[in-house]
Amino acid sequence: MDKVIMLRYGELFLKGRNRSYFEGVLARNIKQALSPFECKFSRTQNRYYVEDYSFEDEYAIIERLRKVFGLHSLSVAVKVKTEYEAIYAAAIDCAPTAGTFRVNVKRADKKLSMNSMQIAIEAGARILRAKPELSVDLHDPDAAVNIDIRENGFTYVFGESVACAGGMPVGTAGKGMLLLSGGFDSPVAGWRMAKRGVKVYAVHYHSYPHTSLQAKEKVVDLAKKLTPWCGDITLYVVPFTHIQEEIHRRCNGDFMITVMRRVMVRIAERLAKKEGCGCLITGESLGQVASQTMESITSTEDAVLDLPIFRPLIAMDKTEIMEQAEHIDTYDISKQPFEDCCTVFLPRNPVIHPKLDEARSEEAKLKGEEEMIEEAIAEAEVLHLGEKAAE
Repeated sequence: MDKVIMLRYGELFLKGRNRSYFEGVLARNIKQALSPFECKFSRTQNRYYVEDYSFEDEYAIIERLRKVFGLHSLSVAVKVKTEYEAIYAAAIDCAPTAGTFRVNVKRADKKLSMNSMQIAIEAGARILRAKPELSVDLHDPDAAVNIDIRENGFTYVFGESVACAGGMPVGTAGKGMLLLSGGFDSPVAGWRMAKRGVKVYAVHYHSYPHTSLQAKEKVVDLAKKLTPWCGDITLYVVPFTHIQEEIHRRCNGDFMITVMRRVMVRIAERLAKKEGCGCLITGESLGQVASQTMESITSTEDAVLDLPIFRPLIAMDKTEIMEQAEHIDTYDISKQPFEDCCTVFLPRNPVIHPKLDEARSEEAKLKGEEEMIEEAIAEAEVLHLGEKAAE
């Protein structure tokens, strides 16, 4: 009997003729997650397998695989040849030592003389003879013995399954440029878009010395936390001090946030096009702050020329967002008290419902905006985060 980790995917079942493309991308992402470990990766129809790994690495491998988008669940299983006696012996070993159980059988290999129900009944009888302290409960058992008979000549016997990240494989839905701040929202937004198959790039605006170097490192740490889920991330750290000072000097103070957001998305769109991204991604949630009213969002959207802005958090409340931040392990970093550029020169009474013509008029007060944007992009620090970058 050999021990293997069996992987299953979810939504890919819905794909038609192009399913092989999605399966191929998922296999590539699994291999990337497994790259630190000595192991063998293989696949059959609708299943992937990790074999020949060290027992000491099992927990770490499972934790990494749980974060691969596209995988629905995994199980640590015993692999045996598809022979009745071998299957029944593995089922006995897999059965609990106390309580109730049931046997579930899936039979992809239709060449066997017995059907799934017959195999389940015989396996259950063998388990009861070997472990008479057990009893059968078909409706609400304490444990299940699962027998998965595949068409590759092998059968996989296992107990419980571990839930994985679900969603679609990263890279199957194009690329997106995430406006990454140091708060709770934007990392969750990037994570949610990666779950839908988007390869995430990121841009952060840094206003040193108005904001500290710790604020920048906070964002770098947030991006690193996303890499186990999103894969390698390219992070642009754009110097924003000069632009922000010019906005503060030339524009109506109450429009500070409005104009700043417009310039930010202009820069983000240019970086997005440079990387071949098809969208911008923000962590905006409707009504959460002054810059996230319908009018403010409309003003921001107006500054983008070609790309859509995706807002995966738009209908989520703060509690939901923070719960997801805890789930993806960004919460403790986001709560650190290092403020980003959005807190610099904050007006006492920011415009909450800016009219579009007024927002355009205020931005027009910036002299040399195009030159400032080009300068900021040219001076951006480019960080490549993730395992490939560390090689």
